[in-house]
Amino acid sequence: MPGVSGPSDYSQEPPRHPCLKINAKASIHTHIHTEPFNAEPPRSALISSYVTHVDFFYKRSHGPIPILDNIDRYCVSISGLIEKPKDIYMTDVWKLPKYNVTATLQCAGNRRTAMSKTRTVKGVGWDVSAVGNAVWGGAKLADVLELIDIRNCTSTTPLGGKHVEFVSVDKCKEENGGPYKASIPLSQASNPEADVLLAYEMNGEPLNRDHGYPLRVIVPGIIGARSVKWLDSINIIAEECQGFFMQKDYKMFPPSVDWDNIDWSTRRPQMDFPVQCAICSLEDVDVVKPGKITIKGYAASGGGRGIERVDVSIDGGKTWVEASRYQKAIIPYIADHASSDKWAWVLFEAKADISQSTEIVAKAVDTAANVQPENVGVIWNLRGILNTSWHRVHVRVGHSNM
Repeated sequence: MPGVSGPSDYSQEPPRHPCLKINAKASIHTHIHTEPFNAEPPRSALISSYVTHVDFFYKRSHGPIPILDNIDRYCVSISGLIEKPKDIYMTDVWKLPKYNVTATLQCAGNRRTAMSKTRTVKGVGWDVSAVGNAVWGGAKLADVLELIDIRNCTSTTPLGGKHVEFVSVDKCKEENGGPYKASIPLSQASNPEADVLLAYEMNGEPLNRDHGYPLRVIVPGIIGARSVKWLDSINIIAEECQGFFMQKDYKMFPPSVDWDNIDWSTRRPQMDFPVQCAICSLEDVDVVKPGKITIKGYAASGGGRGIERVDVSIDGGKTWVEASRYQKAIIPYIADHASSDKWAWVLFEAKADISQSTEIVAKAVDTAANVQPENVGVIWNLRGILNTSWHRVHVRVGHSNM
């Protein structure tokens, strides 16, 4: 078991930026967390930098934030359908080749608040900022699996293992007090090109407690729920993880399904996130002066699919202009090009002349020509996940008294 401090230490909340919008906060009066800590930054913070500062990266947890304070004792056990189980320590991970992967993580519930305005949904009320882009540093999971004789791009172990389950130190009520866990296919985990990491750094610094110190999984292109933090163990299993968040949550149901007729077994666990974009330079309802304005935001798609274009409309979707897209200064962004970060978002920008109150809309298209749906109603689902409908902000033109 990793070196975990006693329960009383759970009252020691990590330092956090005061600008964060807290969606659920723990109670520390009795050293027991009644709710997990969940918070997002103001949307304007997301477009201040291509790489999201750790302070402004959304915080998502399902239970108390663990303290793993004995790095020498900390280890991750690897077991299951393999011939030689193994404990790996941080020194073992540090000895492996280090990779830096720029990848966007996005909570499946990003933009849930807007979806709930159509019909009520269950879940944390995220605005558009349950997303962030970071440079993750660590060892490739494919290299870690080679330590237990699983070769690159293996889909099945000799003993029948087909999935890799990640188990957290994090305990949560949904698992009846047991650990948070999730899994990905072995074929993905063992593929070096999938860039799945056991990460110990975020933006060049050691992970902080909110983001999984000392070791977490990063699964690029996949909803954030599968990038398990505070890693405790890795299991090689025959079937998908049977945990709550794989089997009874984070699944995409049609609008016709409600809590009276839901059958969780009819849907697969959500993995890739769909094409998404949001305007971050304006609030949902904003006042601007007449004249030229700049419209900025982010766009991303799952599975390593790049962003082919972002369309912006200043008349509610009647006419469109194409926004410029960028990742790094000076280097042109070209989707699928080697110079572009394939797992990362792009930022977009468009200029417009606003003379009257209007609705500004943005929609993105990825390299597979997937496009965001126009209305939230057609993708409404009872858990409020994957709201990728056109992002709309209402702008009122106001005249200055100066």
